[in-house]
Amino acid sequence: MEPGSIENLCLLYHSPDFLVVNKHWDIRIDSKMWYEKLTVQRQLKHRFPELADPDTYYGFRFCHQLDFSTSGALCVALNKEAAGRAYKCFKERTVTKAYLALVRGIVTESLMTITLAIGKNTQDGRTHMMCVEGTEGCENPKPCQTDLLVLQHGSYKGDPVTKVLLQPLTGRTHQLRVHCSALGYPIVGDFTYSLKTDTDPYRMMLHAYYLRIPTDREKIQVTAPDPFQTELDPNWTPTDTVCCLNEAMVEIISKGVESDVKEEVPQPPERKKETEQERAVCRQWLSEWAGE
Repeated sequence: MEPGSIENLCLLYHSPDFLVVNKHWDIRIDSKMWYEKLTVQRQLKHRFPELADPDTYYGFRFCHQLDFSTSGALCVALNKEAAGRAYKCFKERTVTKAYLALVRGIVTESLMTITLAIGKNTQDGRTHMMCVEGTEGCENPKPCQTDLLVLQHGSYKGDPVTKVLLQPLTGRTHQLRVHCSALGYPIVGDFTYSLKTDTDPYRMMLHAYYLRIPTDREKIQVTAPDPFQTELDPNWTPTDTVCCLNEAMVEIISKGVESDVKEEVPQPPERKKETEQERAVCRQWLSEWAGE
């Protein structure tokens, strides 16, 4: 539960083209506001001043986003070409992401696929939020899908909670937070989607645990250590395990690898329809070799 600082930057992966860091909770990725003294961008400039690109506003190209309150794996491209390769993976939906979360309540269904469409909330005082289709003021809802797997049941400061593994198969803003809240299992410490009532936990319990970006030059695959363990936060007390995290990840990782293999296998050229003349030549050839 160590607070973030300019020096406190955990590196998960480093190549000539990419960095992946374990983003601290309650830190913005970047900001144009002068009063934002602590951002991931500033941490990177402090740690790797030689890698900052003067051709970009922030000095670094972030390949994707993580909310201010979310911790975990965040990928940074170190040049324009690398950023383009990563963008292609996101555009073609070949990226695999998995998150860990503690949610309020006891989730009884061990495996769920959530398909609630998500749109912009246009209600007064909530324009910074998203909402599910059917909510009053929901504008331009788009299809979304999240897979939810229950890992453990337990309690947080005595209140019933469930530890879950979330896999977003689409990338809508606040998707995981909105889907969990809509099901009646809001993420512990989510100040925004609890309508400012869940203020006791020191952070929002959502963590980008696994990230895989299979670019055509390198396969980025990282795991950001699980922060929701009793040794790290004694307020979290698991009572029973429904599914082992390692076992769940084996299946998720194998699916990502299988999709890479399918893409790498060259597709045979489309066969042209055989002409009558070609068939005649073939029959002649077969008749000449029929005796062998």
